Amino acid sequence: MKLIRMFSFSIFFLLIQHPIFAQENLQNKTNDTIPVNDLQEVIVSSTLRDSVQFLPEIKGVSVFAGKKTNLIIPSATQANLAQNVVRQVFAKVPGLTSWDMDGTGTQLNIGARGTDSHRSIEMNMRQNGYVTNSAIFGYPENHYTLPLEAVQEIQYVRGSAALQYGSQYGGMMNFIIKQGDSTKPISVESNQTAGSNGFYNSYNAVGGTSGKINYYAYYDNRHGNGWRPSQAFDYHAYYANMEYRFNNKGSIAFQFSRMRYVQQIAGGLTDAQFAQNPKQSLRSRNFFNPEINIPAIIFKYAFSPNTKLQIISNALFGQRNSVQFINIPNIADTVNKQLGTYNPRQVDRDYYSSFSTEARLLHLYTIGKIKSTLATGFRLSSEVTRRDQLGVGTTGSDFDLSLVAPYGTMLRFHTNNAAVFAENIFQITPKFSVIPGFRYELIQSDYTGVINHASVPVAYNGNRSFPLFGTGLQYQASKTTQLYANISQEYRPYLYSQITPADRVDIIDPNLKDSKGYDISLGYRGAIKNILQFDVNVFRVYYGNRVGLITKNDANGNPFLYTTNIGNAVAKGIEAYGEISLVSLWNGNNKQKDIRLFNSLAYTHARYVTGKLNANGVNVNLTGNAVEHVPQWVNKTGLLLLFHRFTTTLQYSYTDKSYNDALNTVSSANGVTGIIPSFGLWDWTVGYAFLNHYRVTGGINNLLNLNYFSQRITFYPGPGILPADGRTFYISFSVKM
Repeated sequence: MKLIRMFSFSIFFLLIQHPIFAQENLQNKTNDTIPVNDLQEVIVSSTLRDSVQFLPEIKGVSVFAGKKTNLIIPSATQANLAQNVVRQVFAKVPGLTSWDMDGTGTQLNIGARGTDSHRSIEMNMRQNGYVTNSAIFGYPENHYTLPLEAVQEIQYVRGSAALQYGSQYGGMMNFIIKQGDSTKPISVESNQTAGSNGFYNSYNAVGGTSGKINYYAYYDNRHGNGWRPSQAFDYHAYYANMEYRFNNKGSIAFQFSRMRYVQQIAGGLTDAQFAQNPKQSLRSRNFFNPEINIPAIIFKYAFSPNTKLQIISNALFGQRNSVQFINIPNIADTVNKQLGTYNPRQVDRDYYSSFSTEARLLHLYTIGKIKSTLATGFRLSSEVTRRDQLGVGTTGSDFDLSLVAPYGTMLRFHTNNAAVFAENIFQITPKFSVIPGFRYELIQSDYTGVINHASVPVAYNGNRSFPLFGTGLQYQASKTTQLYANISQEYRPYLYSQITPADRVDIIDPNLKDSKGYDISLGYRGAIKNILQFDVNVFRVYYGNRVGLITKNDANGNPFLYTTNIGNAVAKGIEAYGEISLVSLWNGNNKQKDIRLFNSLAYTHARYVTGKLNANGVNVNLTGNAVEHVPQWVNKTGLLLLFHRFTTTLQYSYTDKSYNDALNTVSSANGVTGIIPSFGLWDWTVGYAFLNHYRVTGGINNLLNLNYFSQRITFYPGPGILPADGRTFYISFSVKM
């Protein structure tokens, strides 16, 4: 019973207390054995709270003990939430890399520990516990992006997340959406934000509690012209949740989310074009349009204070569409003199349909004098992706997905997945815990279709199963500090694109393997009174069986491209975060005034340890090459001032250079491959709350107007250099009552 009260109260206080006391939340022990029923969370906002904390040993029906974790409170970060500015929201989470593609906030591009940040493709992305990646087993890009103004907290688990959550190398990130106010039948929230280049965001929400029903719904519309010409966008997001608590033990919630936007794509640049004018655009007829719908049902039931059950069933259906003139940036999109019109554009369309059920059971029990907590469950899913690509579109300039000639590629991908998992906390002593776990995966995938305008039929089957194992350790060094360690196996399924031949001479390895590896973490975290909060850890990630192309010869000596597992990579390094309250250092606990200084630093040494890759018909040895898209140093430093209801933050973000290909190409005439130079930029935000219900915030992104880019791309939405936004400003007015 001791653990039940401890975890129930830790979750409750985590949400309501002021940061000056929040550092004490690291699993304080108690000897009480009085049964405690779970209460609905009461969320109280304050002017300043800890924006980044650590997840408790148990939260809900999940086990986080012995793991590298973060709990991010977006509303407390003082970040530009209206534009989903990742480098500000996750500033205190060391090691996260992001792709600053534009200032629209329509995509969250996040990577970590040697993984690519492109649309969070190597992250297990979730909302309220269910997966939002478009096709987690074949096309895991996260097209779905919710407005961060709607998020109550973000749970992030690195490395060992594979055991409880499945496919990932960058970790599991779960966005928990706000709930309706539990103290009144109706409350409203409205945030209106205007900014540079015609930017406007309108977020509006309503929620409350009436009897046994709690509800929350929002609508968000974001539009603007973009920093570069031909970069206009129009984003819409909807969400509704109704939870019925049929007694003090259980509830059922019905949720529906939808996101849709149309964005004009300004295209890539060469190095020379970027140096001449990074703001220029050479494409005006390119558009991108994802539409994602996610209905879900969440059932929760507490059989007793010791046993809890959660079952989530959800679907994801939608599409990803683009119409573009695709060519390298030094080929202009001009009128074809022979046709008398622009050249036809390429139309690509994906259709997603997936269904999953994930059940989790948490049980507290004892074996002799050893107190234990078991988290176990299963996941069943089925997903279908229909891919129609290389369609010949119109010669027009508007957003038009109609065809004038058939698709060159028409494929249907289907994957079934079943998994069972279990993790157990063995409380060996009051201070020391051992957390072993395992997961068993069964994946059945296939695809059929045609390429090259229906002239070449293709098919592929890849059925496989495998176990994953891991163990965590946790030691309570003091009342507010912990030592933690974890080793866990990981995997990532090969992508649909990797098992689709580009033309008739390509061959796919029939024994192609999923990427498998492991993650090791060792760290020390906690707080010293209300003065210092810290988390320092070392890690090593082994990324085996990476997939790529090599050159081989057939029996007649004719060369062909062969898709297979090309080699292995290792990422190792240090992640360190520290935040100090300067006022508390000299003047004790002052709730109304504070000066805080934080720094989050990550060093990642990511290299290929074996491998070879095709380059112009020759297989090149990759051993010793830097892993693509992985900067060696990432550092963020911030200074925050609180004076009663006034806050302001100045932040500096530095990202080291990286390469965008495994061959470590230094430069190219067309800008498609080469070094991504290091860059450091400043952001400034300011806020003032008044009359209890109102708040004005504003800021300047890229304060010194640095010309930089964080991505070169070989496909959508390039190819070439994709410049990040220069200096922009915003101002926001919020009301909540």
